[in-house]
Amino acid sequence: MSSSPAAAAAHEAWQDGRPAILRTGGLYDAVKMPLALVHAAAENSEPKAVAGVLAEVLDGPVICDPGRWYYALVPPGTCETWRIVEAVVRGPGAWLGIPRPDCTAPTSVATYWAVPATEVRKLCSADAVAELLHLGRARLEGAAL
Repeated sequence: MSSSPAAAAAHEAWQDGRPAILRTGGLYDAVKMPLALVHAAAENSEPKAVAGVLAEVLDGPVICDPGRWYYALVPPGTCETWRIVEAVVRGPGAWLGIPRPDCTAPTSVATYWAVPATEVRKLCSADAVAELLHLGRARLEGAAL
């Protein structure tokens, strides 16, 4: 919430059951990871199992947009050095839907915290995210052989 100059609007969105739309690039960047790569890396598509793998491997907050994407919150500036083709990074000038802190249960349509933010400024390692994506790509390509 501290990344939003419009904290009142963010709180209002959360009260209405919507994600708060907050700017990236200040306290964090966000790696937009394709669902298929994350599921392949986790060797599972069941939300709780995937969340367990993400918590262990990335050790930082991850948002799930069901059926579409996972977003790993990474240190600001990651977008300047990111060279991994499997995913893009949202940095300064971009926006991200942030679920309420208590939205941790998997849903079929609404964003939720696959791995909740537990500590202020504790983020996923960009290197760990890159390794996860490479593993997912390798497993998908191996399955296609």
